[in-house]
Amino acid sequence: MDAERASGYRYGQRAYLVQLRRAGAGTGLVDPVPLPDLSVVQAAIADAEWVLHAANQDLPCLAEIGLVPTRLFDTELAARLAGLPRVGLGAVVESLLGFSLQKGHSAADWSTRPLPEEWLVYAALDVEVLVDLRDALAGLLAEQGKTEWARQEFDAILAAGPPAPKPDPWRRTSGVHGLRDRRQLGMLRSLWQARDELARRRDVAPGRVLPDAAMVSAVQADPRTEAALLELPVFRGRANRRLVDTWFGALARGRELPETELPQHSRPSEGPPPANRWADRDPAAATRLRAARAALAGLAAAHAVPVENLVSPDLVRRLMWSPPEPRDADTVAAALCAGGAREWQVGLTRDVLADALTRA
Repeated sequence: MDAERASGYRYGQRAYLVQLRRAGAGTGLVDPVPLPDLSVVQAAIADAEWVLHAANQDLPCLAEIGLVPTRLFDTELAARLAGLPRVGLGAVVESLLGFSLQKGHSAADWSTRPLPEEWLVYAALDVEVLVDLRDALAGLLAEQGKTEWARQEFDAILAAGPPAPKPDPWRRTSGVHGLRDRRQLGMLRSLWQARDELARRRDVAPGRVLPDAAMVSAVQADPRTEAALLELPVFRGRANRRLVDTWFGALARGRELPETELPQHSRPSEGPPPANRWADRDPAAATRLRAARAALAGLAAAHAVPVENLVSPDLVRRLMWSPPEPRDADTVAAALCAGGAREWQVGLTRDVLADALTRA
């Protein structure tokens, strides 16, 4: 199974093509634009194991059209667990199966209709060898004693469901860290919201409506008239000249916000501070974190697993910043389980993390 989106062209991450391949049935390409409810397909394949590469990228858009697996094999995640140096689909296929996949259309506008023939061939090839790749990876994981690790990881993906919306998405604007004060952040938020509303209405990627860099430069320039705004790069273009009242109005609304409604410099965090501040704020915690990272790096190397797959880095930081009591392996194991770590991760890391907690 695979899906093609129109990232960078359309608003959101909906699927514009779905590719399926099953032994005995061949390859099918489905256009979900005129067929937005594929529950009939779901009924036919729900009992099967679905093989996807980097499943987290495609599962949300597949769920929107009624396709939700009950069993999963993620070839990208399997390649990570197997210790392969490169885990992109083309690299893994070439390494394990000896084939070179056709390239050139991964960043195409898949909302294009009709889809060119060569694009359809490219899309079909993405699922042509996925089951063979799954079998090769399963064999590799079995040789390394990691079959159960992979099963737990795949089950965790299915249990997690769709990702929750990220709070304050405007804070991910490229260049936001160049803004000096809360007033500027308020203006950027207002401009971002105006752009997002327009992009959603037009079904166009927000960056194509107005680039992030243009928004940040407009906030920094703080133009007091529409004419001054039109003097800035990007805003001189024909499209943005027609929208000047929209952009200028958004800047003005942000400029006029009461002080109490301005955003803070950063979102309040429930977790520990950035690790580069630990040495000043809590030297003992910084010592614990260094010990934990060194031990985990050694463990990851010994098992040929990326350290971020061995255990969540955020969970490690939380443990080292606010250690559970008593600081023993059983307590650490309970904290890891509560934080979402899988059984195999807990078994591998509990002792080294408990040891790191005693270093200070």
